[in-house]
Amino acid sequence: MLLYALTIFTSAFLLFLVQPIMAKQILPWFGGSAAVWTTCLMFFQMVLLFGYAYADWTIRFLKPRPQVFLHVALLLLSLISLPIIAGSGWKPQGDEDPTWLILGLLTATIGLPYFLLSTTGPLLQAWFARSFPQAKNVYRLFALSNAASLVALVAYPFVVEPYITTREQSVTWSIGYGVFALLCVISAVFSLRASQSAAASTGNQTPATEGPAPRAADYLLWLVLAAMGSFMLIAVTNHITHDVASVPFLWILPLTLYLLSFVLCFEGRNWYQRKLFFGPLLVIVGAMAWGLHTDGGVMDIKEAIPLFAAGLFVMCMFFHGELAALKPSPRHLTGYYLMISLGGAVGGLMVGFVSPKLFNTYYEFGFGLVFTLLLAAYVSRRNPLVVPVLAMVAAGFAIYHVHTYINMLSSDARVMSRNFYGTLRVKDFGDEKSRDGARRLMHGVIMHGEQYLMPERRMEPTTYYGPDSGIGRIIGIKRGAAPEVRIGVVGLGAGTLAVYGRASDHYRFYEINPQVIDVAMKEFSFLTKTPAKIENLLGDARLTMEREPAQRYDVLAIDAFSSDSIPTHLMTFEAMGVYLKHVKADGVIAFHVTNRFLDLPPVVRRIADEHGLHTLMVSHDPDDASDLARTDWVLVSRDAKVLADKRLTDHSQPIGEIPGLRLWTDSFNNLFKILK
Repeated sequence: MLLYALTIFTSAFLLFLVQPIMAKQILPWFGGSAAVWTTCLMFFQMVLLFGYAYADWTIRFLKPRPQVFLHVALLLLSLISLPIIAGSGWKPQGDEDPTWLILGLLTATIGLPYFLLSTTGPLLQAWFARSFPQAKNVYRLFALSNAASLVALVAYPFVVEPYITTREQSVTWSIGYGVFALLCVISAVFSLRASQSAAASTGNQTPATEGPAPRAADYLLWLVLAAMGSFMLIAVTNHITHDVASVPFLWILPLTLYLLSFVLCFEGRNWYQRKLFFGPLLVIVGAMAWGLHTDGGVMDIKEAIPLFAAGLFVMCMFFHGELAALKPSPRHLTGYYLMISLGGAVGGLMVGFVSPKLFNTYYEFGFGLVFTLLLAAYVSRRNPLVVPVLAMVAAGFAIYHVHTYINMLSSDARVMSRNFYGTLRVKDFGDEKSRDGARRLMHGVIMHGEQYLMPERRMEPTTYYGPDSGIGRIIGIKRGAAPEVRIGVVGLGAGTLAVYGRASDHYRFYEINPQVIDVAMKEFSFLTKTPAKIENLLGDARLTMEREPAQRYDVLAIDAFSSDSIPTHLMTFEAMGVYLKHVKADGVIAFHVTNRFLDLPPVVRRIADEHGLHTLMVSHDPDDASDLARTDWVLVSRDAKVLADKRLTDHSQPIGEIPGLRLWTDSFNNLFKILK
């Protein structure tokens, strides 16, 4: 069993590791939008499904020898793809559909190796069951596979990414794949010989691989349970990172719990028992439904994260524990794994593609809680009557609180919208008669813009853009030195910086989300009331600037960073080169680096130093009576005299040192290193 275990562990580790390696490799080519990550995820999910279908087909319809010959031939053919480094010919020219280009690039670069890695788990388990027909622990190999995925999940952000460039990651992974291919070939040949020996020695004994064929209802229940695990994983992750706290690496916690539940449920030692988990499941899912709207939907992070993380773990133990209890005899395991893979894909598609079309915010989380309890009532229907009845009562409790949550979100919102890039909500706090009354643009727990409601205050700068902030001061200096200025801004928000515009000035905003532009134009008046000329450019800022002629900006503000949502392709050595193309010789590139969790100023200074540029960090901490927020802006310029102005230097702060900080490039960055 050791040979099979080593091969499966290696394949699962490489399978999980290659996804961030490839996505990160092509990210700068297509911009840092969520579209790149989601398109990659869709590709990997579909190829994984094809791999499981291939394993099921070969086991069902091919005899052992043709199976082995076919698979070994494909393994040898896949070596041609190594190393997995995308060719420069796949770089976009600007007039093609990036989705199809990304899918084509991934297919050509990693398609066959990833496909063969995805087949390994079910295929080798089937070979093992055929080679050792009396073995009863074949499903423990599935637990091992998920354990390997868990190791890869933790290793990438904390061990691989901080120390190895993307190219080095690709080359190292390719070497690992070569080792896997060798192990798989040896396993294939061994399984062929072992199965022949097993067939001769079994005689009239009934092998453990035999058993009744699954019914259609079994296939459907496998699908639903697997889909709900995937569905709730993504729904909970969206909720805690979007509506609870946008904390770096927080997304790792839900995925870790999800994989851990697979390991425990299939490990074979009865970690899941319905009688032990059923009661806690009803209680904690009900508590999660209540937690959606308690304290006005802003539950304290110290309470919310433990509640939702523990709730996800209990739910996944229920889904995967029931799934493990329904596993068929090893003879039918490839069909079983095919349904698990299909369910995972369906769950992901429901949250990632269907829900944004149906809902204007993350309502699917609440609906998933209710469906979980209804599913619990169904699977417990053969228990004593009180058990499913309790599940239905809990479902009723959850329905009430989910309904309350939906009403809370929608009742006082001027705008609620959702698309591929996330959700937006516009809400008024106070009214026009109140001096502090304001309209806010929210993206989950992050405020992306605010405007006073009182007519005489509507064109006052707010939040991070006050006149004493770094960006306010440098725009003021440029305005005082020239009758007209050109300002570029990466990240529109509500368009607050337009308040500084004069009739002779020109402001150009780069924004990737079309709904942000729509909201800024219709719900806020910064862009429509300013006398300056305004241009809104839709698309990834870096890609747009790479393609357009030099704009000769006096100030270029890079304002697209918030909490853990760092589009790293906008803060690299190569990105700085793009910005320099668009600013005048005495122009300033202003990076908004205010962040509770990440120490970004040293990153900017390291990049600037490499380009031979000058830097200055301007901080502003308003008094308690002010509505403005505390801000940090790092100003970068070719001209040292611009940054020597006393209006800047008198409010500057030293940029701290981070020992061992490496230069961020398109092929290397390290968020872990700059955690505060």
